[in-house]
Amino acid sequence: MPQSGMILEALSGLSWVTRLMDFFVIFGAQFVALKVYGAQWDTYQSLAFATTLMLFGLVAEYYGLYRARPGERLSGEVAQLAAIWPMVVALLLLAAFATKTSERFSRIATVGWFVATPMLLGIARLAFRAVLRQLHALGPHLRTVAIVGCTPLAERLIGAMSADPTLGLKFAGIYDERGEPRQTHTNELASRVIGTIDQLLADVRAGKISQIYLALPLRAEDRVSDILLRLADTTATVFYVPDLSSFSLLSARITSVGHIPAFSVFDSPFQGVAGPLKRAEDLILGSIALVIAGLPMLIVAMLIKGTTRGPVLFRQRRYGLGGHEMRIFKFRTMSVAEDGPQVGRATQYDQRVTAIGRILRKTSIDELPQLFNVIGGSMSLVGPRPHAVSHNEQYRTLVGNYMQRHKVKPGITGWAQVNGLRGETEVTDKMQKRVDHDLYYINNWGLLLDFRIMWLTVFGRRVRKNAY
Repeated sequence: MPQSGMILEALSGLSWVTRLMDFFVIFGAQFVALKVYGAQWDTYQSLAFATTLMLFGLVAEYYGLYRARPGERLSGEVAQLAAIWPMVVALLLLAAFATKTSERFSRIATVGWFVATPMLLGIARLAFRAVLRQLHALGPHLRTVAIVGCTPLAERLIGAMSADPTLGLKFAGIYDERGEPRQTHTNELASRVIGTIDQLLADVRAGKISQIYLALPLRAEDRVSDILLRLADTTATVFYVPDLSSFSLLSARITSVGHIPAFSVFDSPFQGVAGPLKRAEDLILGSIALVIAGLPMLIVAMLIKGTTRGPVLFRQRRYGLGGHEMRIFKFRTMSVAEDGPQVGRATQYDQRVTAIGRILRKTSIDELPQLFNVIGGSMSLVGPRPHAVSHNEQYRTLVGNYMQRHKVKPGITGWAQVNGLRGETEVTDKMQKRVDHDLYYINNWGLLLDFRIMWLTVFGRRVRKNAY
């Protein structure tokens, strides 16, 4: 969250210590594995180590392994390592195969290195955190922190500080000169108010406070300016923490226009390298899926043509990336092909669904022609499911943040579908739940989440729920 992000400077130097620690752990694991199994360190081992560091660094940076997140448990960081390392190993094996150098390495020593490294990385982090806690427990170098404003945001800041002692922040109290009726707090939070702004200035000058966080509402612009003007006459480090809790943030990030800082409220997760990575995933896996599904699709096409009257494929206008219209392909499963201002939704015992169409819809085989949309670039394998244009126009006025689904390409399958959110949406709450899952996907996108959704699409139990 942006609120806790403001206190991450406390760990800016520690991230480089962690990088250096990982460097030595990977090197040490490789060196010991070679010694244990009697293999020699040579030029190929040096190349393997250098390649591993490069790949590990790139993947780790992409997944934010070194990005400080206050309050995150060790188990979360270890889980990230457990996901990142297999990707690095897979890339190394692919590189060895492509360069025909796999025979240059001891298989036993290499396997030992691959297995030992993630465990040692986890142990190193456990030890590192233990050392930090001991150092912070000594107390003299802790930065004493004050918060201006008795607000819900102040409560979240206190929670973030207390949850992670490795931040090295010691909370002193809240300063707020507003009358109690204007303060927003619980009784417990009110008990932490220790003075006014005048008292804060006196405490700073007395050396009792070294760091200050302004946790005031956005509407208090004049008051914030006045407080900052008064604090400018001190040597305290001051942070302003904007209260963005009233916004429904989507892939929010800090950016700038020239030298002017800006905070994106609604944004796409596919910025920078993420966009080409997502496209590569679609092209590679989509092509493989198309080759595998080619013969079954041909058989389905012949069955549709031989048992029903009408075209094999059904084309319908839907909204894609950026809300632009596109046409998706599906196997025709109904006796009608509606694509106008009024499109009837499929119901559980819909008489329009053909006999073979019922099987295709239940198994989602009718979606397979959308692989051509994926290869063509108008869709992704994974993303929010596109709805008919008429349904889009209806729900965009009824469901909050509905159109934010279109910050990414629509997908053949999605997080909502594998969680059983399919079928009729005669109640607006059902569509709201579907949209909430879509926005969760956008906010938490990663290749691992895509792979998980694809796995659940094929093998999950809930994905067939309400499919008719």
